[in-house]
Amino acid sequence: MGKIGRNAPCPCGSGKKFKHCHMGKEKEIFPDGMSEISREMSLKITRLPAVNYSRCQEMIDLLPIETLTGKKIGVKFIDLTAYHALGISSGNPHRPGKEGRGGGIVVNPLKTTKTDSSNVYVAISPGITDSALTHQLAHVLDYLGGSGLMPGFARALSFDLGIPVEHLEHPHEFGYWLSFLEEKFGVQLDADDTIIRYLYENGMLIGGEFIGRQDRFTLKSKSEGILKFLHERSAEVDAMIRELPGYIGSRRKEA
Repeated sequence: MGKIGRNAPCPCGSGKKFKHCHMGKEKEIFPDGMSEISREMSLKITRLPAVNYSRCQEMIDLLPIETLTGKKIGVKFIDLTAYHALGISSGNPHRPGKEGRGGGIVVNPLKTTKTDSSNVYVAISPGITDSALTHQLAHVLDYLGGSGLMPGFARALSFDLGIPVEHLEHPHEFGYWLSFLEEKFGVQLDADDTIIRYLYENGMLIGGEFIGRQDRFTLKSKSEGILKFLHERSAEVDAMIRELPGYIGSRRKEA
């Protein structure tokens, strides 16, 4: 991607001009510390062979993405290990701890649009679980037809505000798509995603508009509300997720 003009739309998807949004804070939308990516680097990603792990192709074949999002964009699955081997990835911000045991990551679209603007790329591992796959597809649908927020953009903002990154990476619109995909494909969500769905059903996830505007007061207030909500219902939440994959104990302080 070349230099971004001051008056160009910010690539984070907020709808603001770049100069009024992420100008001077590019690391928040370029999580690998790159202000731009060369065509050669982009080609390294888009030339990776497509993979067909677990139910990925079955799910994407049954998803009318253009009808759902209004965007004529495809999804290409590539191997997670091969993607990381290119040396232009900083890890998996979306699903910490999932790599190596059935995980995946939505590749920052800014890395691929220069050589393939027709697809969003999702890097997955051979043993990806239905829940982890559903999670990544929910990110794709949220980006294309939900909050419009750039996948993986929230780490710097989370650090700056001192709130859990999960509260920013999983807006209300993401919760909608996660629930939609769970029902459509009959997926048993893991413990983490069950909590996200629970927060969505109770209207506790933060709306993408507040995250996109970086409304600091609202974000901190709503994040505190999520933590309070989970704390007050910790027994109910613990009982709900105790038998699910990924359960690691009480989640009073997590979302």
